[in-house]
Amino acid sequence: MKKILVANRGEIALRVMRSARELGILTVAVFSEADRTMPFVQFADEAICIGPAPSSQSYLIGDKIIAVAKQTGADAIHPGYGFLSENAGFADAVTKAGITFIGPSAASIETMGSKLAAKQAAQKFDVPMVPGTETPLKDLNEAKEVVKRTGFPILVKASAGGGGKGMRVVEHEKDLEEQIRLAKSEALSAFGDDAVFIEKYVAAPRHIEIQILGDQHGNYVYLFERECSIQRRHQKLIEEAPSSILTPAIRAAMGQKAVDVAKACNYYGAGTVEFLVDEQLNFYFLEMNTRLQVEHPVTEMITGLDLVKLQIAIARGEKLPFSQEDLKINGHAIELRICAEDPANNFLPDTGSLNTYIRPDGYGVRVDDGYEAGMDIPIFYDPMIAKLIAWGQDREEARKRLIRAIQEYRVEGIKTTLPFGEWALQQAPFITGQFDTGFIGKYFKAGALDNNDPMEATVAALLAVQAWEEVDPLKIPEKKATNWINRQEMRKQ
Repeated sequence: MKKILVANRGEIALRVMRSARELGILTVAVFSEADRTMPFVQFADEAICIGPAPSSQSYLIGDKIIAVAKQTGADAIHPGYGFLSENAGFADAVTKAGITFIGPSAASIETMGSKLAAKQAAQKFDVPMVPGTETPLKDLNEAKEVVKRTGFPILVKASAGGGGKGMRVVEHEKDLEEQIRLAKSEALSAFGDDAVFIEKYVAAPRHIEIQILGDQHGNYVYLFERECSIQRRHQKLIEEAPSSILTPAIRAAMGQKAVDVAKACNYYGAGTVEFLVDEQLNFYFLEMNTRLQVEHPVTEMITGLDLVKLQIAIARGEKLPFSQEDLKINGHAIELRICAEDPANNFLPDTGSLNTYIRPDGYGVRVDDGYEAGMDIPIFYDPMIAKLIAWGQDREEARKRLIRAIQEYRVEGIKTTLPFGEWALQQAPFITGQFDTGFIGKYFKAGALDNNDPMEATVAALLAVQAWEEVDPLKIPEKKATNWINRQEMRKQ
């Protein structure tokens, strides 16, 4: 493998290219007209424009991308995440063109791309499932029969796609028909497939996923878990590894079931098996993502592994260079997605120009981004502009380091999720690890950022640490609170 075309944009394109360069592999960027000056375009050894700004006319045109790969002599394509990364037809076309697809087989993508097909495959290995339907919902009468078994509330979910689209929580029978109709309509619009199914809605769940690797020789490992419960609109904002609630026994059980899911579809490459975990730490299979995840850096930071390099090695046909027994968790890592959104306005996108853009630095801090100061944030793509990750010897050190890095990060010209991240990391439920996917709905009320009292936040944080570490906060809050206030005043100046 001498040259890789990266079929993506922004921070993930740049991140893949950096690992490829370290391996001595040349890279090709494909870009839309809106991305002509992006850092990933400048970093690549070659760059080819493939169309106008809308992704439907550029990044989603698989034939164009394959044609560029042939034109430039690329012998492999890395899809990143999003766009065509989980498109079985694209993976198949790449392979048929004699080009290596850096990812799983088209058959694996197709199986796991349908949530229903994925559940059916996983059931062969007795992977725990949330009660519900195992085939697409036929009509309202079937839905009512299912609800008789599961009870309310239920979750109506699109079989295809993800990202929270085509999902509706239903709490009362009078709303059932309308919510099914809305879920089907949204699924058809987003994925071209209106198939939906029903699951029992798990109250106060944690969203915990397992990173797996499989090679083409039948070897599998799991790289432990990521906690992804802090979400808005079913999309993650803060992720960490490992989870603060799993015992070693539950971690091992979830890891083995994740490997079983991978085996169920003859998976190879890097993939993620997602679970819901209830208050009693029972876990249920949710879905499998057949690609690299946005939040993969936290796994890299606690394992010391480069997942992109491992993807490339697996695509080359190499065996995994380690076994499960060789893997250990080293410290703790937390990631904040920095999105061009206004947290105070229901996290709505806030596009504009990066008038000021200064990254934080220092030991244990990593920034994966794809923009520079002065650049515009286009309206055509996902609003995430960067990922900020902090590592610590333990969770508390990682949390404090991430807060420090957020305070150093300077972005002007657009609203971002940075203030939300700073707020969230100082809330008692986060500090103690006692939160679930309802965190934002329960605690992030209107005006939370405007009315965030520095002294109150600091004292609350210290009291939470006391509960967690059994220290006496009365000996230290005044000094820490004063320091916190001084830092805020310096930032305002």
